[in-house]
Amino acid sequence: MNCKTKKALNIALTVVFIIALVLFILTFSIGLPIYCRFFYYIQIKTLKMEEQTGWSYDKIKAAYDDVLNYLTLPNRPFGTGELKWTADEAAHFADCKVLFNLNLAGMIVSGAVTLAIVLLNKFKVITLIRPMGHRAYLLSAIVALALPLIIGALAAIDFDEAFRIFHSIFFPGKTNWTFNPSTEQIINVMPQEFFMNCALLIGAGLITFSAALITADLVLWRKEKNTEEKNESAG
Repeated sequence: MNCKTKKALNIALTVVFIIALVLFILTFSIGLPIYCRFFYYIQIKTLKMEEQTGWSYDKIKAAYDDVLNYLTLPNRPFGTGELKWTADEAAHFADCKVLFNLNLAGMIVSGAVTLAIVLLNKFKVITLIRPMGHRAYLLSAIVALALPLIIGALAAIDFDEAFRIFHSIFFPGKTNWTFNPSTEQIINVMPQEFFMNCALLIGAGLITFSAALITADLVLWRKEKNTEEKNESAG
């Protein structure tokens, strides 16, 4: 492989690495409220769901677990524990299952691609480009941090409008995203405050993950600079 081809390959794989890592950070963070069920269990008490619905902690928890089992596990029938549900509600959660599966697939694929490129770089099969002396993952962290912050700021201004736009993009023409609390009772134990808290957890995950990458790069970059300065002084 000649130098020009190798350089082009390094650039291309660096771009793929940056994009894959951004996608992994986003999908991993979105997965936090999905797969960390204790996050919901805590809110049964903090959001006073028992007092507001008249249902026991165990009944609410069982309903949530039933829905999450359907959304995250293969070949599980839809159900909401002892709570009432309708065909429209089942269709709504079928739509949600598609999004959950897409997020999981994105996390697995992007994680695998990221790891593969890291290993290729480690064993010197390729060389990841370092923009302005910084590691490529710095750019991934900045992009992963910036995108949701912009979206989050817009959602904070008008959460309902942001939700409507999201729905119209992913499920145009569908009307099964509104519920009748008396016949589709799961909505009573998934209040808007819970979804806003989910958004906060996703944001916290993004910030923590991105901040760790940014800090790691800056520390290593500073060490390299100090080493270069010492070598220049010794020379």
